[in-house]
Amino acid sequence: MEMRAFNNVAYLQAGIALQFMRRHNLTPLQFVELDKKYRLLHFLEIGYEPFHLMGDEAVLDELDEIVEEQRAAKE
Repeated sequence: MEMRAFNNVAYLQAGIALQFMRRHNLTPLQFVELDKKYRLLHFLEIGYEPFHLMGDEAVLDELDEIVEEQRAAKE
């Protein structure tokens, strides 16, 4: 991945991670634990192309769906 593309992905990941933590009242450590479990940052990386065109709320909703689907699959 070229440096510019990497920076764009990292910027998206950082911004969405902060908003996700605010939305769910999470500490950074709690977010890291969720990310380890559900690979949220990886999901943002591989889905960067459509995500950077969507509004932040839509991206946050997508992450919520990912977490819920994976939680349900583990039950």
